[in-house]
Amino acid sequence: MSSRFGRSIEQAVMPEACVFCGSPCPVRAAPICDGCHADLPWIGNACSRCATPVATELPDGVCCAACQLDPPPFSNAVAPLEYSFPLDAAIKAMKFRRKLFYAPAFSYILTHALGKLPADIDGLLPVPLHWRRHAIRGFNQATEICRPLHRHSGLPLVKNVMRKRATPYQSGLPAAHRQRNLQAAFSLCGSVDSRHVLIVDDVITTGATCRQLARVLLDAGVDRVSVLAIARA
Repeated sequence: MSSRFGRSIEQAVMPEACVFCGSPCPVRAAPICDGCHADLPWIGNACSRCATPVATELPDGVCCAACQLDPPPFSNAVAPLEYSFPLDAAIKAMKFRRKLFYAPAFSYILTHALGKLPADIDGLLPVPLHWRRHAIRGFNQATEICRPLHRHSGLPLVKNVMRKRATPYQSGLPAAHRQRNLQAAFSLCGSVDSRHVLIVDDVITTGATCRQLARVLLDAGVDRVSVLAIARA
């Protein structure tokens, strides 16, 4: 009782604020106000296999031309937002300027997008960060946005996939360079109990990171892999 009363007083004195504009949000509401939520760059239609935006809605079971020519090793991908302003600035602020107050908002977006993925997902894998970069940054942004998703869904975390090579930053690199950067970048220590693993990341750009991770999981005996990200570049 006292803790609930304390939270009520805290909300009255310091109500939750929208992470984008600072406007007060109602008690227990999303950390994004209605206006900013509506103004975010939502993707209307996308390929269900790679999350690339498409001009019109594709029929069930039909993926985009790129996936038909070069199918990714993962089965499904969802990224509800385009990587454009103000979302791109917010993601960069979280990753490179330690503005971790964005993480609950991003997790809120991911939690609602989870319903667009298959119901048989039974494990969550935040994209691993190399230990050296983790030490410098102080956190893994994929873990920060995945942790509330784990609490909400009750799905277990896959914790034994590691990034064994400190690859250069992927930002700004063409697709071919991204693929070369990530060759043999990930490894699995032990086995994976989950049969359908969901890779969680902040942004899908070319999909190179998710492709490499999916191959590691499938080689380890996982049946299926899907991908969930905040944004698609």
